[in-house]
Amino acid sequence: MSKLIIANWKMNPSSESEAIRLAKASDAKGVVICPPSIFLNQIHSILKIADLGAQDVFWENPIPGGAFTGEVSISMLKKSGASHVILGHSERRRYLNETDEIINKKLLSALAFELKVILCIGEPISIKKEGILAAKNFVKKQLLKSLAGIENLKTQAKNLILTYEPVWAISAGLGTGHADTPENAAAMINYIKELLVTRYSLSVNKVIYGGSVTSANVARILEYKEIEGALVGSASLKAEEFKKIIKISSQIQ
Repeated sequence: MSKLIIANWKMNPSSESEAIRLAKASDAKGVVICPPSIFLNQIHSILKIADLGAQDVFWENPIPGGAFTGEVSISMLKKSGASHVILGHSERRRYLNETDEIINKKLLSALAFELKVILCIGEPISIKKEGILAAKNFVKKQLLKSLAGIENLKTQAKNLILTYEPVWAISAGLGTGHADTPENAAAMINYIKELLVTRYSLSVNKVIYGGSVTSANVARILEYKEIEGALVGSASLKAEEFKKIIKISSQIQ
């Protein structure tokens, strides 16, 4: 099974010309590029191989519009060419106080309207310090709350991509900037897959890892079959570095 590489540009870059340059360098099979929403249309027009994703979406999808100042609807994303959307990223949970309940509403709506959802879950450093059992319990609660009601969308659940993204491993904010060990990441991803089967009888699209992924560690991470791809943050903003990640991942089955 081919590995999936997702580029999360966060609130970068600062110009349309730089966004286009990065997109052209990242345009490869098995890649999803997730720029700020302001660049979606421009990047969609130049991509030839990679898929396009957004970094968030609102749960209401009114047509032709609605009184939700500052929000972007599912239909808007689809018209801009986006096929994927990131939901539940730790930075939105932390800085914007997004709860599992909010993320759940977004997830169910996005799946219902045929967007592929990249759901991020993972424990903070305070939970990690308590040990693996505490980490698993935290991830389980996060997952079950985020997926509440998904049993009514069994067909659309094939469009769900889960990302195990331990918050403590992310270089931004309060993270350590050090990726989890591949062994630990694979064990947690196995646990997540077991939960999906036992709780929902679900086999999702992919379960991937996110958290300080670089060209130096991506091979060790992706050599584990349980880990079906990577969500890449800051490294995806460096064209040559991200091309190395893409090349390495393409050689791993």
